[in-house]
Parts: sequence; C-alpha cells; structure tokens
Amino acid sequence: MEAMHVVSVSGGKDSTATLLLAMERISRENLRAIFCDTGNEHQAVYEYLSYLEQALDIQIDRLKADFSEQIADKRTFIARDDRTRRQYDTVGIEDAAGNPVWARDGFGKIRFKIKEKNGAPFCALIQKTVKVGGGRRVRWTNKAKRRALAVLHPTGNPFLDLCMWKGRFPSRKGQFCTEELKRNMAVAYQIDLVDAGYRVISWQGVRRDESARRSNVRKSERIGPRMHAFRPLVEWTALDVFNYCAQRSIQPNPLYLQGCSRVGCMPCINVSKDELRTISQRWPEEIERVASWEWLVGQASKRGAATFLPAPGETRTAVDRGNIWQRVEWSRTTRGGSQYDPLADLSEPTACSSAYGLCN
Repeated sequence: MEAMHVVSVSGGKDSTATLLLAMERISRENLRAIFCDTGNEHQAVYEYLSYLEQALDIQIDRLKADFSEQIADKRTFIARDDRTRRQYDTVGIEDAAGNPVWARDGFGKIRFKIKEKNGAPFCALIQKTVKVGGGRRVRWTNKAKRRALAVLHPTGNPFLDLCMWKGRFPSRKGQFCTEELKRNMAVAYQIDLVDAGYRVISWQGVRRDESARRSNVRKSERIGPRMHAFRPLVEWTALDVFNYCAQRSIQPNPLYLQGCSRVGCMPCINVSKDELRTISQRWPEEIERVASWEWLVGQASKRGAATFLPAPGETRTAVDRGNIWQRVEWSRTTRGGSQYDPLADLSEPTACSSAYGLCN
C-alpha cells in the first residue's frame, strides 16, 4: 500500500524543520504539507508560509474550519427556546464536625470520579450537595434572544465563528480551539487520504523539552487504521531546530525576532504576561481586534458578556470596554499586579528582541 506523508506546518520553527526533514527523505509525489488556519494568526505567519512555498518550491494546503451549520442550528435553538427548567447554585454538605458528607450511589457506595494531577490519575470523592437560592431560568430571555440573533451570523473567521457558536472563548481547562480548528481539520484531511487508499504518516514537529506534558511523547506510534504519527524532533532542542534551518538557508519566522517565543495564535488564550505586554506594544491592532471580538461573542452569549482572558478585579465597566484592555494593563505591572513596572515601557517596540538569541 502506497504511503502518503503529511506534514503539519504552523509557520513556527519546529514545523519548518520538520518540513525540511520530510522533503529531504520523501519524494514530492508522496508528500503533502498542510496549514490549519485558525483565523487568529498574525499576518506575518501567512507571509512566512508564502515565503516557505517560494523558497522550497512546495504547495502548503490551507485548511479552514466552517461553522455555518452550527451557527444556523444555534439560531434555530435560541429562537425556539421555551424551556421552563431552572438552574440552581449548590453548596457542599458537611456533618456536625465540619467534615464533608460524601455522595453515594443507589447501592450505598461512595461516588468518585477519576482526575489527574501532575500527570498521574487519582480518585476524587464527590461531596454531597444541596440546592440554594431560588435558581434562575435556563431559557433565553426575549431580550437576550434579540441581542444574540442580531449578531449571530457566520463571519468566515474560524476562531470568531467558533466562539460565537459556543457563546464563549476557550480557556485553559476548556481549550476547544485546538481540537476544533487544528486537530479535527488535520485528521479529516488525513482520513480523506486513507479513504483514497493511502497509508498516512503524519509528521509532527514536537519536542520533548517543550513541556512536561510532552516529555514522554513517542517518536512514532499508530494513531488509527492505516494512520501513524512520526515526530522526528523529539530529542532536539530549540537551538538545534534554528541551526538546522539556518544551515539550509531558511530564515526564521520574523516574529521570533520581535519578542515572540512561540508562533501561532496572536494572542493565544494561554499567552504569558510578558508576551501580552509585547503584543500590546508592537501590535496594538491585534488587541483592538480581540476587543471587537469580545463584544461580538458577548452579544451572542446568554449572559451578554465574554472575556478573551480572565482578568483580576474584573468590573462591569471593564467588560463593556473589552476585558482584554484590563488584562493588558495588568501585563504592565509587577508584584502580582500591585504596582506598575517602571521598566515596562522602556523597551523599544521596533527593536530586535529574541528569546532564542537570534538578534546576535
């Protein structure tokens, strides 16, 4: 069975090196390069992809998720919503000594669920709870319906449409953006190749020293029927990656020379404090865009507000203005947000800055 090798290209250093490795080992007839466009990318990423296509004489297929059907279904649901059920807040029950009372099933056994801590699973007991207060209606109010239906239309931007459909932005614990905008699109592309009769090898630019979660990732493994993953960079360092690309006369993404330690969504919902400050200084238009998205997603949500990043001391005024601005202000502070960093605004926004020493 003929093999088809698929390289996921993000515009970052690792995927670029992975693409170069694949091109050196695989014939062009059996090689595909793909880019999953989230719609939350800096313009430099798109320009860098075009640079790679020209420098390497290869076509990178652009994949973009479409949520038109989901948004249409949500419009129908909101317009017809006539539920009468109420949702209540709950509090945990404790005994006379202040100890938690554990919930039990129909056989009298204590209930639990499997959770994970530091990569290790454990059994978390479930505390018995009781409803408090009068509850609140789960049905969309007529006012909320009018507000949401006025803006709930596909925009063509995958990230924004996904958030409007969900009525919220992704979070660290609910990072549905990666699944919906990247993983699902790449998997669907590869399944089409399997259906066409190929055996698919998915090349992924993953390194073990990136994070603790990836420290034990395998170099190769089977991920499905006639589908395998191959990660040639697992033992490489970031310096190895940059050196490898430089030896082949491939320039790094210019964002790495402008203070970015990673290339992808801008900003990512996992953006660090320093990265957010850098983005606000160098590319304030990206913050303006996110602020406009906060308003749109908020209008499409039941509660009427949505925040891109959780911010300390959130107020109604901050939500109305766009919570991203409050988070930007926090990025300019030190001591846990208690005072402004006097050095925060001294760095020149146009100066070369690299977390990998590329400016030397």
